[in-house]
Amino acid sequence: MTDRMLTLPAVKELLEQVGAAPRRSLGQNFVVDPNTVRRIARLAGVGPDDRVVEIGAGLGSLTLALAETGAAVVAVETDGRLVPLLREVVSAFTTDGESGPAEPGGSRPGPVEIVHADARRMDWSALLPGSGWHVVANLPYNIATSLVLTVLDEVPAVTRLLVMCQREAAERLAAAPGNGVYGAVSVRVAVHADAELAGAVPATVFYPRPEVESALVRITRRAPSMEPDLRAEVNRLVTTAFAHRRQMLRRTLRGALDDADGTLARAGVEGTDRPERLGLAEWVRLAEASLGTPVQG
Repeated sequence: MTDRMLTLPAVKELLEQVGAAPRRSLGQNFVVDPNTVRRIARLAGVGPDDRVVEIGAGLGSLTLALAETGAAVVAVETDGRLVPLLREVVSAFTTDGESGPAEPGGSRPGPVEIVHADARRMDWSALLPGSGWHVVANLPYNIATSLVLTVLDEVPAVTRLLVMCQREAAERLAAAPGNGVYGAVSVRVAVHADAELAGAVPATVFYPRPEVESALVRITRRAPSMEPDLRAEVNRLVTTAFAHRRQMLRRTLRGALDDADGTLARAGVEGTDRPERLGLAEWVRLAEASLGTPVQG
């Protein structure tokens, strides 16, 4: 099959068809390098037996690379100007694939469903039946962190994510205790999943070219091990503590706990520690002590 991945001239031509320009308010930076989108699909590890939801499909650059693996793709796009163009691009790709030879690796293009919706407001449970879904996406920088946390907190059907976002955001999502960027977001991710950086993405592969660096982060959900009330208390405590990350815990948690010193003692956590020194196990013990439940470990 002829290579139908989107390049810079193709993206510009599509936008000219509707007299559109990339919208900064929507964080639209389209990937225009076929090697990059294929690399993302490869790092996601998806194939013919997988179901993938892509957030912010845009004109379909990554959508085509995901479909090329044979995976079934649900492509979500909020910009109504782009949805008809996305349908056109996907239709040409999948129709060509039905009559042409198999893609590299031996698979036919997987089916693509295009959904016009805002991922921040859509009904995830209705969109993603069953379990075992992957999220693979080039996320708009301004919503990347909040969207990842929403998926982890509220969409258990999604078990794996590979997302591209601003490098600093990716580093925070995957940071471990002691890292300079470790914070409340890092702990909230760790409550649900294991996260790791999966590579850098140069600004030169985007149109328009962003002024910041991008990176990929891989997030793999673990089996649930925490009751909702305990998880909520962990989130509350880390949000409070990291609001003043340079201060000692006995001071930052004083307003969040009736007896901060006693709670810290029951949890086996030093009141002189700063929040960036605590791993998930310590935050869980603090939450258990705060709720008055038996402290584990």
